[in-house]
Amino acid sequence: MAPQQDLRTRQVNQGSLFFLGLMAEQNSEIITPETAVTLAGLFRERIVRSADETAYHHYDIAANAWQQTTWRAMALEVGRWQKALLKEGLKPGEHVGIMLRNSREWVVFDQAAHGLGLVVVPLYTDDRPENAAYILEHAQVKLLLVEGKRQWQRLQRVSGKLEGLQRIVSVNSIEEEDGPEETRLESLSDWIFGLQGELVTHAGNPHDLATIVYTSGTTGRPKGVMLSHHNILSNAWAAAHCGTFGSREVFVSFLPLSHMLERTAGYYFPMMLGAEVAFSRSVQQLAEDLKIHRPTMLISVPRIYERVYLKIMAGLNKQPQWKQSLFKAAIKLGWARFQYAQGRASWRLAFMLWPVLDQLVAKKVRHGLGGQLRYAICGGAAMPPEIAKTFIALGLPIVQGYGLTEASPVIAVNRPEDNVPESIGVAVPGVEVKIGAQDELLARGPNIMLGYWQNEAATAAVVDSDGWLHSGDQARMEADGHLYITGRLKEIIVLANGEKIPPADMEMAIAMDPLFEQVMVIGEAKPFLSALLVLSRSGWEALAEELGVDPFDEESLRQRFVEKAVLSRVAAQLVHFPGYAQIRRALLTLEPWTIDDGLLTPTLKMKRPQILKRFAPQIDALYTV
Repeated sequence: MAPQQDLRTRQVNQGSLFFLGLMAEQNSEIITPETAVTLAGLFRERIVRSADETAYHHYDIAANAWQQTTWRAMALEVGRWQKALLKEGLKPGEHVGIMLRNSREWVVFDQAAHGLGLVVVPLYTDDRPENAAYILEHAQVKLLLVEGKRQWQRLQRVSGKLEGLQRIVSVNSIEEEDGPEETRLESLSDWIFGLQGELVTHAGNPHDLATIVYTSGTTGRPKGVMLSHHNILSNAWAAAHCGTFGSREVFVSFLPLSHMLERTAGYYFPMMLGAEVAFSRSVQQLAEDLKIHRPTMLISVPRIYERVYLKIMAGLNKQPQWKQSLFKAAIKLGWARFQYAQGRASWRLAFMLWPVLDQLVAKKVRHGLGGQLRYAICGGAAMPPEIAKTFIALGLPIVQGYGLTEASPVIAVNRPEDNVPESIGVAVPGVEVKIGAQDELLARGPNIMLGYWQNEAATAAVVDSDGWLHSGDQARMEADGHLYITGRLKEIIVLANGEKIPPADMEMAIAMDPLFEQVMVIGEAKPFLSALLVLSRSGWEALAEELGVDPFDEESLRQRFVEKAVLSRVAAQLVHFPGYAQIRRALLTLEPWTIDDGLLTPTLKMKRPQILKRFAPQIDALYTV
């Protein structure tokens, strides 16, 4: 048996790097970090290699049609914006902010700034004004790009003048919008009017600061993660070694570019490949956009797949029994085929039936996601194993990964040929991982951040003297290098009897019932577990009818027999959990927790302390009645 340290520390060996290097070299258009040097250098090199190829697809509302933009056209546009930035007197190393939805303009601004040696600070468009204002002040942002005048006014109402800002540029026209005069505010059309310029690429150092990305912390103020050009380029390059990719890939971009998963994997990585990116019109129109652009690559979070899964299950429950049986047969056989392809099971004669089941069941599901996905990358949170298994069985190539903003962000990911859906995969090339004290997952490599902006104490608490990034997540590592997240160091419920319970898995299981929109398990220092449950309106109305209560009377939610009926649904979802994982009381509501009310982060993570504070009286009642 190998020594214990060998099982708990893992780095891609030279043989693996050689093999993966051959995969990347199959496409000579992939740009290496050494060639790019900086993010601006990556853009310039892509223009040299692919000037007249399509770079981006965007929807033109005025023309009511999708439009294409070549790399050459992008270069011309970036040159114009650089002229405008220079007009503001900005110098290399100064900070500019962007509060814009995913769009071609996001890329143009980002590349114009990097080409001039500026540091880009992204903000979430739907972040709370107080949070956004704090970031702008803390990061010392000199210029901010926003969607429109009202977005800026919303910031001003909670933050005053934000005097550090020299200029606010609005992508949308501002003439027709009411409000107080703001001399710093200028429309994009006016800001770049009459300007022409050659693309400028600042001769920067790869280890220079490229961006400050603020983490959407669930407690306290967000921290500004400082990432260098090399941090990001090395991580995109590592991703290029985790599969077989080429310039013919098509991405549909819908996760916020202010999140490093989308920025690295959905923006810089496609640029490194020379692939096309289509900017989705909205999450509501995502299903239609997927069918239009038929992506080969999809970067997503579990919630998107969960919604599709729940929709499929809800529709299936209305079908006759024979159709339900056909679906289950497709899942069973499809999963067996996947296990066989992975080398974990033997061939079966029943596989001969797959073409029929594929045509009747699986192909229809894949068509809903465009029909030609080669990779469906899922990160940001854990996906319920049942959902992952279902989609994989139907031929959707979901590979889960794991990362942190502080790691640019990818640390580990499953490979198509070695995909264990319950795991977060193995470390990406060049990144070391190990299991530290209290089973904490640690990572070290060229993708690890420079530190937190103006917060040396927080940096020292997260990155130790040996360069290991402490993730805060508990994990285990198998002998084959596959990592499994087992809990969160700071998200453990300790009951009054000393029993320790990680709530995340329970919450995930409960949320598999479409009755529940949001779930939070509580019980710290209490004698038993309870749950705060936000019910879906349609699910509640159906349950209310079944129980004979008025769904529009809030008092119905507080009826004890209604609570018991809901708890029976909860118990059904927790049937495979240990005996101590029982929910005895529940607080039922219909009002979703949102970013605006301060109960969710911009990445839709629950702010547990804030939720506990908001519902403190009701929670106390659960334990006193």
